[in-house]
Amino acid sequence: MENLLQAGILRIYISSTDRINQTPLSEFIVFQAKKEGIAGATVLKGILGYGASSVIHSYKFWEVSEKLPLVVELIDEENNIRSFYEKLRPQLETMKYGCLATFSKTEVLLYKPGKKKMFDV
Repeated sequence: MENLLQAGILRIYISSTDRINQTPLSEFIVFQAKKEGIAGATVLKGILGYGASSVIHSYKFWEVSEKLPLVVELIDEENNIRSFYEKLRPQLETMKYGCLATFSKTEVLLYKPGKKKMFDV
């Protein structure tokens, strides 16, 4: 991905308890994005939120499982993001408790890879 490029951001709002088979949905999405060559992916954990069900989930409330809102954010060139979403869409549509996917255009100001640190053994 180039600097000063028009790019796209795909945000997928899910729950920390959502799964594809036995894999957390957030991990599934990130690993699929990596496999497809998407420029970047980040999973953000919310501390409070609700969705279409209007049930509030928070780290404060006692729950058997830690059910917290997550946002998986992916960025790349617009056509790459839209293509990736279309491949992912069938899995998202099977989510029992729902999810939300949004797309927005953005401008990349800086995309600079870091140097990989090599460890001395």
